[in-house]
Amino acid sequence: RCDHVCVGNDICTCMEGYKLKPDGQRCEDINECLLGSSNCRGGERCINNEGSFRCMREVSCGTGYELTENNDCKDIDECETGIHNCGEQFECQNSQGSFRCVPKTKCGEGFIQDALGSCIDINECVTQTSPCHRGQICLNTVGSYICQRNSVNCGRGYHLNEDGTRCVDIDECKGPEQVCAGHACINQLGSYRCECEMGYNFNSITRLCEDINECRHYPGRLCAHKCENTLGSYKCSCTTGFNLAKDGKNCDDLNECESNPCSQECANVYGSYQCYCRRGYQLSDIDGMTCEDIDECALPTGGHICSYRCHNTPGSFHCSCPVNGYTLAVNGRSCQDVDECVTNKHTCIENESCFNIQGGYRCLSFDCPNNYRRIGQTAPRLERSDTIRCIKSCQPNNMACVLDPTHSVSHTFISLPTFREFTRPEEIVFLRTTVPAYRSYHLGNYDVKFNILEGNMDNAFDIIKRVENGVYVGVVRQVKSLIGPRETVLKLSMRNLTTQGESGQNIINVHVFVSEFWF
Repeated sequence: RCDHVCVGNDICTCMEGYKLKPDGQRCEDINECLLGSSNCRGGERCINNEGSFRCMREVSCGTGYELTENNDCKDIDECETGIHNCGEQFECQNSQGSFRCVPKTKCGEGFIQDALGSCIDINECVTQTSPCHRGQICLNTVGSYICQRNSVNCGRGYHLNEDGTRCVDIDECKGPEQVCAGHACINQLGSYRCECEMGYNFNSITRLCEDINECRHYPGRLCAHKCENTLGSYKCSCTTGFNLAKDGKNCDDLNECESNPCSQECANVYGSYQCYCRRGYQLSDIDGMTCEDIDECALPTGGHICSYRCHNTPGSFHCSCPVNGYTLAVNGRSCQDVDECVTNKHTCIENESCFNIQGGYRCLSFDCPNNYRRIGQTAPRLERSDTIRCIKSCQPNNMACVLDPTHSVSHTFISLPTFREFTRPEEIVFLRTTVPAYRSYHLGNYDVKFNILEGNMDNAFDIIKRVENGVYVGVVRQVKSLIGPRETVLKLSMRNLTTQGESGQNIINVHVFVSEFWF
């Protein structure tokens, strides 16, 4: 029946910290804190527990302490627990609530150790009060100090008099040292000052006369071009192409052309000069002063300056022509063919005709074939348009001659140049007919057909038919260039066509002479 303890005769009791309730059976907790029966000390607070109580500190123990089971603050030994931060040169020494790092090395007398363990000299003259007797001064030494008899100490600019009893002014201006270095010196009590010459400033810190850099202090106001500082002054100078004016500040243009720097012509310009050359010369790219001859013959257009050959000369050039058969034209560049047939410089005999060609001539003679006779007389000099014509003349009963379809044999002559650039066909011979164009055969009209039979060297020629003034014309064309000297005879045929067939043909021999040179 009892909560805690039964002691007989049905009597119940409670354990310590409890009391019996009025029912005599159950037990309830005793609140020692409320009753004031706790044994908590000052600074501790009572906290009731079931069947007991506990005392709790109202303020924590603080750094370096820890709370024990008995609610006491106990010092933490940082050295023993190893939570100190002393270095290798120190050993840990515990103290209440903290610890100290004590240097392993002990400093001697007159020294004190710093936080790093180093020994630092103690200045006894400062840390002690009057360590020396009256009339003495204290001088600190390493690890100690000494006392020295007091003497008169004069300040800067003063020295002791001969008796050594008082300080008098030093006259620096009369001393062996030139304190103002060539400038005027004025003595003052305990000091001096320098009266600097023009162009210098007195520096009160270094007590010297220092040069004034006028070029830096007055930029652009002293000299027209360049300013150069000198001791106590400055001087002006000019850039290339100028001379210093009489005022020593401005600059006058220098006429460089007076010293003839150029090999030919010189033009003075402001601050410089320009060389230029006469016609036929060009300025050197190396020095810009020397005139070099222009080789006109070597220029990209040099091949077209002269029609035959170009010869460079200093400052100019001249053209030349082949030795024989040509002469230089009035323009000095082109070559003109010499017509030996006109000037009678040929060697043709009486029964030969002279025909002029480019650069020469030919002595030609022609006989008509059998059964053909010449029309007209042959001139001693043949022109390009001249034609030697032989027509058929048959003997009686000569049927072979009668049946021969060739009615005439003609000779004509042409002299052709060697073309430098051949871009299109060149028409050289025209075969004119009397055959009307665009007529039908049944009306009795004719047609005509042109052919090259022989002599078409390198297929350089062709022949076409076209209509001019209502009649057919055969045109011989040169279609590509021939390099001379070359000769050929183009044998052309001109055949007449009727409704019954061919009614005969005419043979035209074109004697072609191609020149050796091109122009």
